[in-house]
Amino acid sequence: MKKILIIEDDSVLRETTAEILELENYKVVTAANGKRGVEQARIMLPDLIICDIMMPELDGYDVFKLLSEDSKTKKIPFIFMSAKTEMKDVRKGMDLGADDYLTKPVEEELLLSAIESRLAKSELLNEAEIIEEEAEEEVDETLENILNLDDLKNYFCDYGTARTYKKGEYIYKEQENSNYVYLVYKGKVKGVKIDEFGKELIITVNKDDDLFGFSALFEGARNYESAIAMEKVEIMSVSKNTIQSILKNNYQLSLDIFQLINENLTEIKDQLLQMAYGSMRRKTAKTIIKFAHKMRQKTTNSINISRRDLASVAGIATESLIRTLTDLKKEGVIEIEGRNIRIIDLEKLEAIY
Repeated sequence: MKKILIIEDDSVLRETTAEILELENYKVVTAANGKRGVEQARIMLPDLIICDIMMPELDGYDVFKLLSEDSKTKKIPFIFMSAKTEMKDVRKGMDLGADDYLTKPVEEELLLSAIESRLAKSELLNEAEIIEEEAEEEVDETLENILNLDDLKNYFCDYGTARTYKKGEYIYKEQENSNYVYLVYKGKVKGVKIDEFGKELIITVNKDDDLFGFSALFEGARNYESAIAMEKVEIMSVSKNTIQSILKNNYQLSLDIFQLINENLTEIKDQLLQMAYGSMRRKTAKTIIKFAHKMRQKTTNSINISRRDLASVAGIATESLIRTLTDLKKEGVIEIEGRNIRIIDLEKLEAIY
């Protein structure tokens, strides 16, 4: 039998609500004020709490705050029930984290429906937590077998959370809390920063089997850049806590990770130097070759990439890039068809930079 705690200072409403719930086969306990309600909640640990807002001793908001701070009661479904119908009051209750907000007088059918749905949600969440805990115990046994980057990538594929992103969709945004490390299972992801003028600068391109999002390795870190899908992409993610557990007792893997981070930083520094000192022709030539290598294409194969993305990596305006590409085409260095760029004279293109 499910236990429900009603915290309500109106004795008539309190008893009427209790009678309705008892007829529905719930075990009901009542409290006439907020202070007594908190005490009862901590003693009986009900399956659900219905609480008024305007009450003596403690109001409903304070009751919810106190119970939310207690590990034993913080997960109990909580429904506010009050005559206060202004939107700001509803919003305040929901912003605090309450599960629902009902306004008096509450229809019996609506009350019972709200209770049933919140109890069902609570049961499903509890079941999911149990399954997750069991899975974590199983996964923990595999952490000791991760010895190198290849093992780590296999772990992402076997135990990571999979998600698919459409072209142009954000995997994460700059300055958001960094809580996951990611592996590109299939597709390409660009790491970008936006300057003060709103111009997008691509600082990394991650392809199949690349790890990214290493800001998550550090406590309290925020994302240095935004990660955006360059095409339909499949991503595997593993939480910061899990990655830290893997690295905790694995010195060699930690060195491998830091080496990978260092290589990424070196690449970014070279790109910044190119942006600062290179001519548009040098920037364009180097960027075309860089994309060819990064995307594991033969330099004689076509590279399918938008002019905007090329310009972002090169650090020049799209219009300037297009003019430069046109010049290189006229010189017989490259061939252009739609979005496809094919290198005709690699030696001449390399000589430009």
